[in-house]
This record gives sequence, C-alpha cells and structure tokens, in this order.
Amino acid sequence: MTRRVAVTGIGIVAPGGIGARAFWDLLSSGRTATRGITLFDPVGLRSRIAAECDFDPAAYGLDAEQVERADRYIQFALVAGDEAVRDSGLDLAAENSWRVGVSLGSAVGGTTRLEHDYVLVSHGGQRWDVDHERADTQLHRAFSPSTLASAMAERFGAQGPVQTVSTGCTSGLDAVGYAFHTVEEGRADICIAGASDSPISPITMACFDAIKATSPNNDDPAHASRPFDNNRDGFVMGEGGAVLVLEELEHARARGAHVYCELSGYATYGNAYHMTGLTSEGLEMARAIEVALDHSRLDPTAIDYVNAHGSGTRQNDRHETAAVKRALGQHAYDTPMSSIKSMVGHSLGAIGAIEVVACVLALAEQAVPPTANYEIPDPECDLDYVPRVARERRLNSVLSVGSGFGGFQSAVILTRSRE
Repeated sequence: MTRRVAVTGIGIVAPGGIGARAFWDLLSSGRTATRGITLFDPVGLRSRIAAECDFDPAAYGLDAEQVERADRYIQFALVAGDEAVRDSGLDLAAENSWRVGVSLGSAVGGTTRLEHDYVLVSHGGQRWDVDHERADTQLHRAFSPSTLASAMAERFGAQGPVQTVSTGCTSGLDAVGYAFHTVEEGRADICIAGASDSPISPITMACFDAIKATSPNNDDPAHASRPFDNNRDGFVMGEGGAVLVLEELEHARARGAHVYCELSGYATYGNAYHMTGLTSEGLEMARAIEVALDHSRLDPTAIDYVNAHGSGTRQNDRHETAAVKRALGQHAYDTPMSSIKSMVGHSLGAIGAIEVVACVLALAEQAVPPTANYEIPDPECDLDYVPRVARERRLNSVLSVGSGFGGFQSAVILTRSRE
C-alpha cells in the first residue's frame, strides 16, 4: 500500500515577494516584478530586463561564512528552506535523520560564480591562459551541481535520500515529484523538496538572446511577460527559490501538524524530438497530465485550476493549450488556467517549485492568481487564462505543469486533504 504525502511547510524567495505571505500578496494583486536588469550592466544584450529578487542574505539569517561558501542560488534555497521547516513546525533534531531526505532542482546551478571566476582568473587572451592562483577556494562548490542538495542536507542534518535534479525548466517540478515518490514509497518520512536558480548573468542571458527566446521589450519591462497574449514575444528571465516540506500524512497527523494539502500525483515524459522545439499536438505533456491524474485516482473533471507553464513564447503557449485540451477534454474550457510567470518571470529550474508553492497557496486561499498583462487573445490559445485579476474559486484539486528544453514534460497534482 502506498503512503499519502502531505505538504506541511512552504518557503519562498521570489521576485517581488520573499516569504509566502509577500509572495501571495504579489500574485493575488496581479502586480509584476519585472524591471531593467541591475545585477550587471546588460548593455549590448537584446533583452535587458528581468525579474530580480530584492535579496540581502544577511537580513535572512545567513552569516558571512555561509555567504562566502554559497552561490546566490544556494542562498535562496537555504532561506526558503529555513522558512519551510519553520512553517512545518518540525523539530528535525528530534527526528530520525536517516528518514529525512532532500530533493532539490536547478537548471544552471553555479553558473554565476563560475562565470565571475572565469573572468577573474583569465588574462583575456587564450582560452587556457589563466592565473590559477586567483581561483576562489570555494569554486569547486559552483562546479558541482550536487552542492545544492548537500548544502540543504548539511543545514538540516538530513541523512536520508539526497539528490539534485537537473532537467532544465522542469527541474523544480521533478525535484518535488521525486521527493513525493521518496515519501510515498516509504524511503523517507520527511523530504525537503524544491528548487533554486540564479540565472540573471551575462552568459545565461546571452544564451537565450542567441535563440531569441527572451522578450526584447526593454522599454516597458513591467508588461513584457505576456503569456498567452497574441502579442507575446518571449519570456522574461527571473530568479528565486522555493522549498516545501513533504511528509507522510500519518506522521504529520501524529504530531498535530498543519496540513496545507496533499501531493497526490506526478508524472514526467520526454518528447525525444528536439532540444528547444515542441510537437504541435502536445502529446507528451498530455500524457504526463493523464498519468498524474491516474496516480491521483482523479477524473479530469476533478481539476479546478491549472497552473500553466505559460512561458510567453508563441510555441510553448500553443503547445500547452493543446495538451491541456487533449488531457482534460471539454472540461478544459471550464477550468481557469493562469501563468504566474507574467508576474515573477521565468527562473528556469526554480520556477516549477515556485509554481507548486503558488498552487499550495491557491488551495489555502481558495483563489486563482491571474495572468498579468493578458490583453489580446490568440485564436490558437482559447482557454480561460484569468486575465489580470485574481479570482475567488472553490478549489479541491489543482494541476501544475511544466515544459523544459530537451523535451521534458511534467505534471504535479495537489488536492485538499481528505479523510
């Protein structure tokens, strides 16, 4: 018999809102956190806008040594993790550490520090003409993707299954999904799950500039992210981190924990098609949704809200619309579907976990966040995208979907806890 998995804690560092309450206030108001880039001088880039976090690590409990050792994306995760564990009410020191796991995702990891140190040690001439003695003694932490999960495990003394997941833009969803399986299958009683990324750097921005995936709407950054709108012209880069505490339901009940909801289904598939391209029919995402529904023992008509990937690229939004219609059938037309990337940008591997936290809060608040900046319908995107204004709605089951470069397609389902 599989075990039921509860969400008992959430924490978040997001553009425009650090902490769950500030984050929900941003989403529910329909405000956007997209602005001109300040983390570096973006001169020469096609897209010079992003959704940055107003983040001072010292203000959130990280000491100088932790800041020195941890890249920005790890700092986000540690702060979000602290909030999530505190919110859960767990005393991890009193738990069996072998039964506490960690599952965290990141798409680009320590790219920011690697890029900084490459410039620092390079003489600016030949590729291998470097001054090795100037390299940071902590540089190996940026080089190794596993640093993210190991840093979280060290912080909370977790000695159970520990993993870093990197599946592009579905990393956050997949890390939460793998944590779900870890608890459901009995390999841990508690799993600290989520994702973090800090991709607002010259090299990462240049990568997406090169394929024209990011919006060039530099004169109006607040309205640049326009998922599903007919005038959309690419996504806006973001950053941030989100962490959830997943816990076996009876373990949570035994200690009198507040249960936000249950994570009841997860699935992921690939399209074996193209690094950045998507099939027009949305078959792979539809398959992920269908299998997640089956995992949850839910009929498609049980879904009350779809938290869209909704990146704001023409290809993705049409592909996703087709997938949701294929998986939910006629019910898709009666189901609100919105993209919070319109407000907090696209933080690559982190966004899936950020969106799961948004779903947890939507269930808690019984409200659907809007798609900001949606003005002009695209005839090929013909669902209810909750334009600009949040909507009160009775929610029992919500679906969050993600699509990532490399053909990754993932779906997670959360439900209000039932007896």
